[in-house]
Amino acid sequence: MPDDSDPANTLPVYVIGAGPGGLAVAAALREQGVRAVVLEKSDAVGASWRRHYERLRLHTTRRMSALPGLRIPRSSGRWVPRAQLVRYLEKYAEHHGLDIVTRVEVTRVERSPDGTGWLLRATGGRELTGRAVVVATGYNHTPRLPSWPGLASYGGELLHAGEYRNAGPYAGKDVLVVGAGNTGAEIAVDLVEGGAARVRLAVRTVPHIVRRSTLGWPAQANAVLVRRLPVRLVDRAAGALARLSVPDLSAKGLPRPETGLYSRVREGAIPVQDVGLIKAVREGRVEPVAAVESFEADKVVLADGSRITPEVVIAATGYRRALEDLLGHLDVLDERGRPVTHGGRTPEQARGLYFTGFTNPISGNLREMAIDARKIAKALSRRSRQGLSRRSR
Repeated sequence: MPDDSDPANTLPVYVIGAGPGGLAVAAALREQGVRAVVLEKSDAVGASWRRHYERLRLHTTRRMSALPGLRIPRSSGRWVPRAQLVRYLEKYAEHHGLDIVTRVEVTRVERSPDGTGWLLRATGGRELTGRAVVVATGYNHTPRLPSWPGLASYGGELLHAGEYRNAGPYAGKDVLVVGAGNTGAEIAVDLVEGGAARVRLAVRTVPHIVRRSTLGWPAQANAVLVRRLPVRLVDRAAGALARLSVPDLSAKGLPRPETGLYSRVREGAIPVQDVGLIKAVREGRVEPVAAVESFEADKVVLADGSRITPEVVIAATGYRRALEDLLGHLDVLDERGRPVTHGGRTPEQARGLYFTGFTNPISGNLREMAIDARKIAKALSRRSRQGLSRRSR
């Protein structure tokens, strides 16, 4: 146990972000006897989950999505609904007695003047000093909207998927969903079931589609098992499974991908878990079309040269990590703006700075954040003991 009589150990570890990753780290640190303070810019835990579309359920199983020290209740079902996950996060913070300060946004992280810790600059002119910092602001932080030519001239309704809540406002309308990832696929199905007059799905790169479970066996379990197998072997196995479990939708405009599933994962593209897309495409209720190239007044120009006139465009075009202002000066981000380390590892040039929740593994984000939390807590507890040992010599 770290010695709280040592001045260095009286400084807290600051965790930036009260989403699942931040809460998990704070709980794991508390278990190790390390004081942690969670800083959250919104007014409640799990802010991003509160804003997600209402239909959303976890694509990972309840058992493999729990954070350290508290199971998700069985009443939430196997595939936990968004609202139930928010309640779980609230209960999690209460159960572990976490120290959470809301309405505080950290704008910059720097080395403390004496070089032994970290200085956090936050809203209201706050300057907070901690022995270490864990950044857990999330993989889906800032909505990304492509700079399509002619976009400013578009006369229809345009929104990012992050603003979509439910299909109610779009009943009876012609809607184009841009982006065939998990979010775009699920919103397209939600729109169909919610009474949209027509739903098209713009596809730039054909996704791999997998069943969420097959004969009761979840796709997540397969993902966990194959993570360390050779890429070519997984590609072949996944291709064989897809031919058995997923119909060929080529005639409907959604052919099988040419690149293997795991090869695509290594490039950063996660397969789409089917929650009704296959059935909707087969029935012609969701129409795959070419990628969006530009806009012309009330028209959307597609990559195949065709022009369509949807009343609404929903851009499921992803998010940015948006860490540049916070950390860009520390040389801890790669060329895509992602942290160069995660979990229990800390950058050589920024010892004491940790990251969680910035990977997108096929084995499940919540599962990996739980693993990261334990690794970070052990690393920080070890550093505290080592520091105490050096000072006692």
